[in-house]
Amino acid sequence: MKNDFVIAIAQLSAEKNLDAETVYAAVESALASAYKKDDLQYADIEVQIDRATGEDHARRRYLVMDDDDIEDDEIQVSPERAKTMGAASAAIGDYVYENLPPNPHAGRIAAQTAKQVVLQRLREAERESVYEDFTGKEGELVSGTVLRVEQGRRQVILDLGRTEAVLPGSEQIRAEHYRVGQRIRVYVKEVYKASKGPQVVVSRANPELVKRLFELEIPEIGRGVVEIMGIARDPGYRTKIAVISRQHGIDPIGACVGLRGARIQNIVNELGGERIDLVRWDPVEEAYVANALSPAEVVSVRLEVATNTAYLAVPDKQLSLAIGKEGQNARLAAHLTGRRIDIRPESALIAAGEDLYPPPDANMDAIPLVGREAPAAAALTPPETIAPSQAA
Repeated sequence: MKNDFVIAIAQLSAEKNLDAETVYAAVESALASAYKKDDLQYADIEVQIDRATGEDHARRRYLVMDDDDIEDDEIQVSPERAKTMGAASAAIGDYVYENLPPNPHAGRIAAQTAKQVVLQRLREAERESVYEDFTGKEGELVSGTVLRVEQGRRQVILDLGRTEAVLPGSEQIRAEHYRVGQRIRVYVKEVYKASKGPQVVVSRANPELVKRLFELEIPEIGRGVVEIMGIARDPGYRTKIAVISRQHGIDPIGACVGLRGARIQNIVNELGGERIDLVRWDPVEEAYVANALSPAEVVSVRLEVATNTAYLAVPDKQLSLAIGKEGQNARLAAHLTGRRIDIRPESALIAAGEDLYPPPDANMDAIPLVGREAPAAAALTPPETIAPSQAA
C-alpha cells in the first residue's frame, strides 16, 4: 500500500497540474545531497524512490577503469576491486554499485524538498500562465488601477488583476495627472520575460490606443464598414484620423461622430479632452492632402514627387488656422499623409504670378475592397520637418 508521501505527491501533482516525475526527480537529487557527508562527500551517489511504496534506495556508483588510469578512487575502481564488490563480470567502462544504509533524516528531507519543489513549480507555472495570457493581449486595450506613482512620474505602476504593468514616462500623456486608485485604459505595448517574472509595458501615448478606442466605440469600425486609414497623434493635445467608408450609404465621419457627437465625445473624455480631427481619406493624393489640413480650407494644392512635398495655398485669414499652434496642424497633416507640407497664403501666390491648382472635389462615395487587403490603420512614418514657411 502506498505511504502518505506518495499519496501527497500524487494529489499535489493532480491539483496543481504538475508533473509528478519532476517532483520525484528533485526529491531524489536532494536526498542524494543529504547522503554526501563525512566519508561520502566526494562519492557519486544515486537515490531512487519507489513509486509504489515511497521508500528510498541509496547506492554509491563507481566507474570501472584500468588500474593505471584511475585518478580518483572515490568514484573509480579497478576490475579486481569490482570483483570483491560482487561484480565479477564488470568490464572496463561499466558501473558497479554499492548499497548504502538508510539515512535516518531521509523522510524529513524528502518532505521539505517536495514542498519546495511544488511551491517553485507553482510559481513558475503561474508566471508562465500570466506571460501566455498577456502575450496574447499585445496590441489590445486593458483596464488597470494605479497602484503607485514614482517621484517625478518616471513611471506609473498599474494593477491589471493577475499581474502588474509599467507605464513608463515616455508612454505617458504629459497633460494627464495620475493618482492612486484611479482606473484607466491602457494599450499593451510589450510583454517580455524577466528574472522577476513577466513584465508588461503599457502606453497611453501610442497612436494605436486611439485606434482601439474607435474600434470599441464605433460599431461600424468594429465590423469593417468604416476603416481607419491613418493616424497622426500629438498625445494629450490633438489627433488626426483618416477614415473611409467601405459600404455605400455610410458616411464615415458621421458614423464616428455619432448622434449629437455622443460617440466621439466618449473617446475624447477617455483621452482627457484630447482634440480629434476626423479626415476623409481619398484615393486622389491632392484631395487627401487638402482634407488632411482640415479645418482650414485649401484653395490650391500642387504635389512635387521628387521632393515628396505638397505645396498648399489657403485664404489669408486662415493661414494661422492651417499652420496651427506651434505648427501643430501642419505637422500632424504631414505625418498623416507622409509628405512635407509647404503652406502659403493665397495672396502670396497671386502676387508672385503663380498658378492656382484647386483641389479636386472630395470623393463622397464608398470605396469597397475589391481583391486586395485593407491598408494597415497605423501611424505613418513621420516625414522630415515641415517646410520653412511654417517655422515662424
